[in-house]
Amino acid sequence: MATPLEELFRAFHRDVYGYLYSLCRDAALAEDLTGETFLEAVRSFASFRGEADCKTWLFTIARRRWFAWLRRKKRQPETEALDEFLAGGEPGPPARADAAALYARVRALLEAEPPRARKVAALRLEGYSFYEIGLACGVSESSARVIDFRVKKRIRAALEQEGYYER
Repeated sequence: MATPLEELFRAFHRDVYGYLYSLCRDAALAEDLTGETFLEAVRSFASFRGEADCKTWLFTIARRRWFAWLRRKKRQPETEALDEFLAGGEPGPPARADAAALYARVRALLEAEPPRARKVAALRLEGYSFYEIGLACGVSESSARVIDFRVKKRIRAALEQEGYYER
């Protein structure tokens, strides 16, 4: 018979790994962070009050492990996350010349979005999963994905139109 922790691992290992992989896009790092997440979950299991869903609790731990890794590497998570708003093509001369201006423009375009779309995008930038974003915004996980996709599409189109990317 499996212990509650073993059942927790079996039930959510794939989801936690997928979430971390979506943040780092590195299979080995995602696996390491998944292990750290479940190790921390084991250590703090006694203090888990059950006020949140187990998956939400694990994703919170996973997000903290991700940010701890970023701090250790002295990387800026927001700048890396903002890259998701940029087109996959080669940056044009303005983008290469001044990345700070590009990120400022992305931020300005985000501020121009409707409140719900802005909240979804902001939560995604902070590393929340679409499941958590859906809960926070009162929409389904699928709707959160669609909203995020559309925001990114509008921002990419605006950046292309402004000459940040060559078509």
